[in-house]
Amino acid sequence: MQAIIAGPGGPALGTAPEPDPAPDQVVVAVRHASVNYGEARYAAAWPAGTVLGYDAAGVVVRAARDGSGPGEGQRVAAVGAGAGAERAAFGTDSVAVVPDGVDLATGAALQLAGKMALRTVRAAGSIVGRRVLVTGASGGVGRLAVQLARLGGAHVVAAAGRTDGLTGLGAHEVVTALDQVGEAVDVVLEHVGGRHLIDAWALLRPGGVLQSIGWASDAPAVFPPNSIFAHGPAKTLMSFGDASRPAADLTTLLGLVAAGHLRVDVGWRGPWDTVTAAVDALLARRVPGKAVLDIS
Repeated sequence: MQAIIAGPGGPALGTAPEPDPAPDQVVVAVRHASVNYGEARYAAAWPAGTVLGYDAAGVVVRAARDGSGPGEGQRVAAVGAGAGAERAAFGTDSVAVVPDGVDLATGAALQLAGKMALRTVRAAGSIVGRRVLVTGASGGVGRLAVQLARLGGAHVVAAAGRTDGLTGLGAHEVVTALDQVGEAVDVVLEHVGGRHLIDAWALLRPGGVLQSIGWASDAPAVFPPNSIFAHGPAKTLMSFGDASRPAADLTTLLGLVAAGHLRVDVGWRGPWDTVTAAVDALLARRVPGKAVLDIS
């Protein structure tokens, strides 16, 4: 079968073996796969011939032998290694049924980004009436985090180099630099790292929490002496890395999409033999939202 594989010249179409599913895995005929920024950034790190991709949507063509998960013929969104192929195997704890009326391409753009956004907003606790700052807000995770924070009752401040559409997604304030944030915040969902993380920490009120979700800047964060000291309740810096068992969260996110409460922005879309163009666009920061490949 055809698949997007790693090679010395970057991701490209090639051939790969058919999936050999475990008892608790379904086989999906993939219709769409999304490319995340992190995958584009580190594609060269994979051994040549590795099937790339994590986010996919398609139709189940083989149900799990243990009886778990969706049955044959059901439309699903799935997340797991090797998603960029004509057929891929996914654990049933990583697959969610796509509701009627939701496009499969939308389902393919939701997995890793949506899970990160949902889990980090939840980890902040109650955000009703609190000021939540989302940095890197124009990316796939950021645009979903803005919407989920707004749905949670927060006053959302979105920071991004390109600000198109962020007000329409629910941001109350939109800035292009953190020195434009005029009031301290209770929660930061931080995607940029480097100096940006340090400046975001300085905006955090005592008792607040900063969640480090990504490090797009690829620059170190060097805190000046005493800059992490704060009078009053302790400020907290948290990391994100829990990618386990996403099926329930995917179901929640797809339900929000179906109900019209969550919008998934696809800023780049094309056939999967143009994967190099998708990677280039992501690395050049030309994609507002997600990049989706259509698999023929």
